[in-house]
Amino acid sequence: MNTITALFLIIALGYALGRITVKGVNLGASGIILVALVFGHFGYAIPKEIQNLGLMCFVTAVGYIAGPVFFRNFKQKAFAYIGIGFLVVTSGALLCAAAIAFLDIPAALATGLMCGALTSTPGLAAALEASGDAIASVGYGIAYPFGVIGVVLFVQFVPRLVRCNIDEELAGLQAFDRSGQSEAGTEKPLLKLDSSGLSLFAIAAFAGAIIGGITVPLPGGTSFSLGLSGGPLLAGLIAGHFGRIGCLSLSIPKPTLKTLQEFGLILFLAGAGCSAGNGFVQVLQTYGIDLFFIGVIITTVPMIIGYLIARRLFGLLPFTALGAICGGMTSTPALGSLIAVAGTDLIAAAYAATYPVALICVVLASQILNVVF
Repeated sequence: MNTITALFLIIALGYALGRITVKGVNLGASGIILVALVFGHFGYAIPKEIQNLGLMCFVTAVGYIAGPVFFRNFKQKAFAYIGIGFLVVTSGALLCAAAIAFLDIPAALATGLMCGALTSTPGLAAALEASGDAIASVGYGIAYPFGVIGVVLFVQFVPRLVRCNIDEELAGLQAFDRSGQSEAGTEKPLLKLDSSGLSLFAIAAFAGAIIGGITVPLPGGTSFSLGLSGGPLLAGLIAGHFGRIGCLSLSIPKPTLKTLQEFGLILFLAGAGCSAGNGFVQVLQTYGIDLFFIGVIITTVPMIIGYLIARRLFGLLPFTALGAICGGMTSTPALGSLIAVAGTDLIAAAYAATYPVALICVVLASQILNVVF
């Protein structure tokens, strides 16, 4: 079976699996990653370029959709989003440090576990660079699958557990969005490049790739960049927020953005699943199932802490808090699941506000853990 045929089969089977609902909870599009893990185990691989294409399409669309409310939302609740991103990653790093200190797990392996549990590829890159030990990739591969699936299930389970009033919160988000649109004015743009908006989307994605490639030096001789996830997200946020440059409209029809968002998500999930599935069983056999459960703890505990802090300390509403948790866990698939559960893309604003903070924190944590231990 060739790569393209396998890709479409993975997507079809993944959607079918994701539709299976148990007590109101299902995997949705994230069912694709489970199917992809199986295909990856049997040697199928999706080219990295396809996975990156999907990632860029998804985050650019998310940024575009969230842009009109993001900056106003962040201005009002900046301290909350910064605090949540910092606390989620710090709690994961402390659990990782405990595993190193008390369970005699090599620092590079444990740091890889942390990055997989927080689904942070930039964090893994920092861990590999700081430790110089490829075993970090092993830890990442063990923890990553549950890191994805765990957050997906968490954002579906919590609203049912706390019995939040979905309609009430959505009404508040939509009212906030409408107020921003009225503030932006109604002056009609004079020029559109094309009716579908694909040309503008391509420009935003290209600009995002350039932004993501900018490298910022960090202490210890390492560096940080937003990458293909953070850069296009930022470009989409800016374009979505301003909506125009002079007489040129930057607006893209909502159906186009929704289609590109879903298309990008499924490509990303298929690629990530196949990559993590390759050698996954052998790794567990070599290093033991205990590492998997340590990864489960590093995924679960920070989410619980982050959600409680978001609700009790910062007073965020449930879906807004969960959007921030998705950002704090740097979980793109979970955001897709949360959008499906909430029934609105506006929830992505909380994700977009927390994500950059968490991204920087996990890169720094990976470096610090390898230096200290």
